This record gives sequence, structure tokens and C-alpha cells, in this order.
Amino acid sequence: MKPHFLSKARLRHSLAAGALFTLISIPLAQAAPSPPSLHVQAQSSVEVAPDKATLSARLWEKTPALSNLEDTDSDELTAARERLERRASELINSMEDSGLERDAISAGSLNIYPEQVQAPRSDNGDGETLQRTRLERPVTVELTDLDQLGDVLDALMGAGVNALDGVQFDLQDRDAATDEAMVKALEKARHKAELMADTLDADLGHVQRIEETQSPIFQPRMMSMRAESSDSADAKGPSSEYRPGTIRIEAGVNVEWTLKGPTESDHQDTDAAAQE
Repeated sequence: MKPHFLSKARLRHSLAAGALFTLISIPLAQAAPSPPSLHVQAQSSVEVAPDKATLSARLWEKTPALSNLEDTDSDELTAARERLERRASELINSMEDSGLERDAISAGSLNIYPEQVQAPRSDNGDGETLQRTRLERPVTVELTDLDQLGDVLDALMGAGVNALDGVQFDLQDRDAATDEAMVKALEKARHKAELMADTLDADLGHVQRIEETQSPIFQPRMMSMRAESSDSADAKGPSSEYRPGTIRIEAGVNVEWTLKGPTESDHQDTDAAAQE
């Protein structure tokens, strides 16, 4: 009886293994075909006028050039620092007088840099390399009213800044602008998909996949400046017109839709009628 029991167990095991093998061996061609789809890529952009500007400038003072940097007197360093602090204070006051809030003006910390200076050459052609110290303070101005740009630039130049590093234009609400660019890209993708489907007598189904191909990026344009002379007798001199241009924001998407064939549409209409 025991061998007979083992024979039945082996038989059941063989049948189960054979059934599993049969299921695995089903040809892929018999699997349900994936529905047809339509894949669309679209890019869009928006041009937005900036409403924020950041001006960066620097003030510096230098100690006398000496043969050895260690020969610099502490009094000379103190005098250079006091001159620098006085100029920075005058600059801030002049910009406040032009209508800026104090919170919009940021004077950075004191930076100290060693510098080398080539002394004039002697009659025999030799030239000594001298050393000095440069004390520098950066100044940053944040503007949310671009009509003040000209007055602030005049105040910076009038205060004798040693370097005006440039004007960077931006948006106070970047999210709103990037959202607009993304919405336009998606609307363009949908328009293209509907146009292609209508032209080929197909019907769009549901969205299968949405992919961002290009994150919204900023492409600020350089500010242009034009000086004009007024013919009016009351004009005091040339006036400057500052044009910040626009900020270009681009976005890109990939969207995939399923396509509904006539059979599928008719079948859905029949099911809807039956439910009614």
C-alpha cells in the first residue's frame, strides 16, 4: 500500500508541474494587445516683465604700497577702514534720500585682500614689486519698484562706487510665472493631440502618461540704456532711460493618450444605452 500511495503523490506533482509549465508557455501573441496610443511633445514659453532688480556694487580703500606687506602701519589700516566706513555710510544715506527703504540696502561685511603693485622701473630697467592691502565692502540693493532704478544708479555713481557689478532682474513671484509656462505647454500638447486625432478620424481616450521634459527656466535679458537730450529749455541735461526687457520662461512636456477606435466607441455607446 505504501508504494501505491507514493505513486499517486508523484502523479499529482507531475500533473501540477505540467499545468504550470503550460501556463508559462502561453504565446505572448495570445495576450491582450495594448491599446493604440498617441504620444505628443510640446514646448511653450512666456515673456514676463520683471518686477524686481538687484544691484551689486563694491567700495574699497587701499593702504600705501610698500616693499613688504608686514611694514604696513596699523594706523594706515585703521585710516583706510575709517574712510571705507564713511563712504559706505554716505552711500546708504544718499540712497535712503532717493526714497529707498533701509531694509532694501545691504552692506556686506569687511573683506581684506593683499595686492601686488609693480613699482616704476629704474633707469637700469629694474622694477620692484610692492605690496599693499585692499579693504572692500560689497553693497547690494533690492528694488521692487523699477521706476527707482535710475535714481539708485545715480546715487551709486554719485557716491563714487569703485565697481558696479551689474543689475540682475527677477520676479517677485516666480511660481506664478512658471505655472503659466507649464499650463501653456500642456494646452499646446492637448491642441496638437486633438488636431492629429481629428485629422486621422480617431478619438482621444484618457491620458496614460505625463512627463516634464524641460523644467521651467529663466532667461533674463540684458538691460539696455539710452541717453537722450531734451530740446526743452528747462532741461538740466541728458536723461537716461533704462529698459530691463523681459524674462523668458520656457517649459516642455510629453503627454501620451490612448486612442479609441470605432468599435470601442460603438461598444461604449451600446453599454450606455443598455444601462439607461
